[in-house]
Amino acid sequence: MMFLMSSKMFTTGRIIFASCFVIAFIILMVISYKKDAKNNKKHYQNAALYVAIGIVVAIALLSLSKLLIKG
Repeated sequence: MMFLMSSKMFTTGRIIFASCFVIAFIILMVISYKKDAKNNKKHYQNAALYVAIGIVVAIALLSLSKLLIKG
């Protein structure tokens, strides 16, 4: 039953289009990343550290509020 539904949803043309789209998207993302890599090093020093600290603080606050609410 599932095979019949999937064969109607994904025709050969759609599979080819999706494959080409994914390949083009990945290539463009790599090119864009290489262009921005120089600027990112200059403008966003230690940004990963700040993001990691923010995530840890957010998780800690959520855990603390969960503990306080259950009390």
